[in-house]
Amino acid sequence: MSAYDHETLLSLTYATPQRARRVERAITPEIGDIDDERSRTRLDREAAELRLTIEARDLVALRAAANTWLSLVSVAEQAGAATR
Repeated sequence: MSAYDHETLLSLTYATPQRARRVERAITPEIGDIDDERSRTRLDREAAELRLTIEARDLVALRAAANTWLSLVSVAEQAGAATR
């Protein structure tokens, strides 16, 4: 059995691949930095879709990681909207 018993996928689809790429670039530096012994996250992008796969040892860590990533994405989206 894996050390990470729980997993969730956050799939975010944007109007354009360029918008998805902007958000991806904004949050990529956090990948690995936020990981700890209780959770880890992978980021993938295909065209206009971003996928964050979060693995965690327990449900509390999964929820905390998901909340963190959704907050970071929200900030990246708002910052991107402000620069248009």
